[in-house]
Amino acid sequence: MLKQYLQFKLSQKLSPQQIQLMKLIQLPTQAFEQRLKQELEENPALDSGKEEKDNEFDDDFDNTNDEFDDNESINTEDINIDDYLSDDEIPDYRTSVNNYSADDDEKSIPYASGTSFTQHLKSQLNTYRLNDDERDIAEFLVGSVDESGYIRRDLSDIMDDLAFTQNVYTTEDKIEQVLNIVHQLDPAGVGARNLQECLSIQLSRKQQTPDVELAADIINKAFEQFTKKHYKKLLQKFDVTEVQLKDAIHEIERLNPKPGGSYSGNNRMVEHVVPDFAIKIVNGELELTLNGRNAPELHVSREYNNMLKGYKESKDKSKSQKDAVLFIKQKLDAAKWFIEAIKQRQQTLFVTMSSIMHYQKEFFLTGDERKLRPMILKDIADEIEMDVSTVSRVANSKYVDTPYGTKLIKEFFSESMTNDQGEEVSTREIKKILETVVEEESKKKPLTDEALAKILKEKGYPIARRTVAKYREQLDIPVARLRKKI
Repeated sequence: MLKQYLQFKLSQKLSPQQIQLMKLIQLPTQAFEQRLKQELEENPALDSGKEEKDNEFDDDFDNTNDEFDDNESINTEDINIDDYLSDDEIPDYRTSVNNYSADDDEKSIPYASGTSFTQHLKSQLNTYRLNDDERDIAEFLVGSVDESGYIRRDLSDIMDDLAFTQNVYTTEDKIEQVLNIVHQLDPAGVGARNLQECLSIQLSRKQQTPDVELAADIINKAFEQFTKKHYKKLLQKFDVTEVQLKDAIHEIERLNPKPGGSYSGNNRMVEHVVPDFAIKIVNGELELTLNGRNAPELHVSREYNNMLKGYKESKDKSKSQKDAVLFIKQKLDAAKWFIEAIKQRQQTLFVTMSSIMHYQKEFFLTGDERKLRPMILKDIADEIEMDVSTVSRVANSKYVDTPYGTKLIKEFFSESMTNDQGEEVSTREIKKILETVVEEESKKKPLTDEALAKILKEKGYPIARRTVAKYREQLDIPVARLRKKI
């Protein structure tokens, strides 16, 4: 039995304007410019200030105190859409069905043009005399090379795939024979099945000097001792001096462990960082500016104002005119919302970065990372009375130009710990000291995590060995054994 009943409930929902603002806040300068260009193209009611003012946006940084010109804004409150539509008309959005949300992020991916790594290798095969089966095998092997330049599959698996997919029946010995041809392709080391083979191939193609010959013997006959840096065992095994071993290791260090990366990297899109803020020191005080490209001049189009005036003055209002006014109203609202969102974005960015700048004043005045105070998102959010998510959107993808280089804003955030004097210090400060200690250590006898923990404790930072290991990994510093040098 069906029943009708009323249910009252409270719920929080984000308006389209709030969603639009959040999306704009998280955009860095370059992405924001693209979004602005898209909006100007899609909404004819929105104009930039270029036509009325000879004002280019080439200035790197402008203060955010400049207000937009509101003289061009149009009061559309007197436009009542209900007056122009009868009750039996159905809006377009009622009849359209989409399986995605209008505020979904754009998923299109730009592709860089150019010759692929696989095509580059296949083109080199044309310089070799191969029969049909050998060419099929060689092209299959080249197609199995990954981005790093390795073939990470067993020959037995490749033999099975050749039979099932290429109708080529062969043996592992034949595949090995063709693989030796692939090893002759450029870049040197391509087609190797592991790091040892990759380095061995590269050494075999170098001019054979005593250092290169010793390096090849180390890779081919004592690879495990080399990777574990058992230098004493290597000295005994090959009966050489420390100088000879050092020169041979230097030859190995000059090799490329990822031969494919040297080619594929040329086709990757290069991202240029555009600072969203600039901090300068003027007369001993910090001065913050917002990149001028984040503060465009926008206003509502004059033409739309004239169209509305024409409609009001018209005595006979046809249905096409009513539809036009409805269209105008929608575009005007969208333009006004977008302009307001831009203003709020500017204010939010400036207020947030200003708070961060004053919180880390000592660092920005000196550039010494040891002066960085412990700071989490909530500290800034509480100070500017905004949500933590808003601060996160500002910090995650924005850069600031400082006298000490361009920095990612989220790098200024760190956890805190208490030193031996009971003071709260940033973990970034400890990491910086740890990095300095490792740089100054004797590479013949690197410091273990236990020794590093002891040194930090002597400097006033009582942290456990496992914490030292965690900080060391975050700094991409290898363990003591791998830092050892002869």
